[in-house]
Amino acid sequence: MRWIDRIPKWLLVVVAIYLAGAPFVPEPHLTEKWRMLLDGTLSKPIDIFDFLLHTMPMVVLAIRMVRDAQRRRQGKD
Repeated sequence: MRWIDRIPKWLLVVVAIYLAGAPFVPEPHLTEKWRMLLDGTLSKPIDIFDFLLHTMPMVVLAIRMVRDAQRRRQGKD
């Protein structure tokens, strides 16, 4: 997991925001894929790949933020 710590946090934020919104018109893919997931229609492999592609940067950013918070907490103890 140390490789996640080496990625600059600002870069993770930029990539996560960009991929969450891309393509911006007519509707972000992530919005469409989440709707498909909740409706139970997310079944095509390309749609599942697209969902993972647009979600993964946010997952990595969340992992990084949790690891940073844990490190700060350990430093205070």
